[in-house]
Amino acid sequence: MAETTPRYPSLDVLRGIAILGTLATNIWIFTNPEGLVGYLNGTAAAAGGWGLVEKVLQQLAQGKFLGLLTLMFGIGLAIQQRSALRAGRPWPGKYPWRAALLFVDGVVHYLLVVEFDVLMGYAVTGLVVAFVLASSERAQRRWMIWAAVIHLVLLTLGALAFAAQPPRTDPPPLDPNPYADGSWWDLVLFRIDNLAAFRIEPVFIFAVSIALFLLGARLFRAGVLAPEGSGIRRRLMILGLGIALPIDLATGILGGDAGLLVARYGTAPIVSLGLLALVAEFYCRRPRVGTVGVRLAEVGRMALSSYVLQNLLASALCYGWGLGLAARLSPDARVPATVVIYLGVAAAVIATAHLWLRRFERGPVEWLWHRSYLLLAGEGRVRRSGAGTPMTSAVDPALQVGIRTDSPEHQADSVRRPVR
Repeated sequence: MAETTPRYPSLDVLRGIAILGTLATNIWIFTNPEGLVGYLNGTAAAAGGWGLVEKVLQQLAQGKFLGLLTLMFGIGLAIQQRSALRAGRPWPGKYPWRAALLFVDGVVHYLLVVEFDVLMGYAVTGLVVAFVLASSERAQRRWMIWAAVIHLVLLTLGALAFAAQPPRTDPPPLDPNPYADGSWWDLVLFRIDNLAAFRIEPVFIFAVSIALFLLGARLFRAGVLAPEGSGIRRRLMILGLGIALPIDLATGILGGDAGLLVARYGTAPIVSLGLLALVAEFYCRRPRVGTVGVRLAEVGRMALSSYVLQNLLASALCYGWGLGLAARLSPDARVPATVVIYLGVAAAVIATAHLWLRRFERGPVEWLWHRSYLLLAGEGRVRRSGAGTPMTSAVDPALQVGIRTDSPEHQADSVRRPVR
């Protein structure tokens, strides 16, 4: 009898929430007339009432969905490992090919689309964690604890450095400004010239990414997505939403640069645990996913394509090589315009995912990724599905790993399918 793996309706919904949530953070970068440089320097910040609204909206998203996405990567790795072992394949086996392809995707995404790409960092982290998952539970726990300790030390040093700085003065304007005045190629060259500065964050969060990957895998094995995991979810919701969220909002809004650093990289990952538990609990109690859940799950099923698409659309709307809206917005109009742009881009991503998956099994980037993996690793025999998209026994890529929720409106947590 074939081994079976549970199908969790919340899995793709959580991926979709994480993808659209990262846009809620990054949209403020796109609508800043100096892009990421201006966002980091605090230029073009709104004043008065709109300034408070801007701070609250930014802090509500700041770091939470990055943490959720990182946890989902860890869960995805655990699912891949379980599927491989049940099928009698060694682990990590050919996973390094997957990590290498994801890294290449990240390089292309960084150069051609946005400088705050997360895929390169996830590729390196995933490669390390894939081998750690092949070790004992005790060794994994050690890795997770030491990674968390190293991150806390770095975070403390960073916060102390920010707190010791004199009050920030207004930085000089970016001149030339490739975001507002440059071409698409100018931005590519700008990212190359500032590679070290723009790649600092993945290095800084490398330790906490390892910890969250391992924690996600550990929580999955403990049943955080399963109906019987209600006790785990309840504790995570109390910790993440009841305790960490108020601290996060107060620290990020009132704590200046040091507080923002602590909130984004300290309390926000804990809040993401509460979000994970809340969504999983919601769908464990519902026999059907519902219309909203179906749309979010579709974004999650083609998460890699959706991630790239939302950054392309926002760039085309806001940067000078496109419509250049960021440079045209007045300070008073920037906050409401940012909200409108976010809603428009998110709606376009949701609609695209829905229309694409009505015809194809995978998103376009996922399909290209998958075919590249088959070519490099020689794993699985390709066959054609009725929709005309190649199907195979190989496991989905890192942003779409695990059990897909096809037609999620008809699925419950108790549904199972054989692992091929």
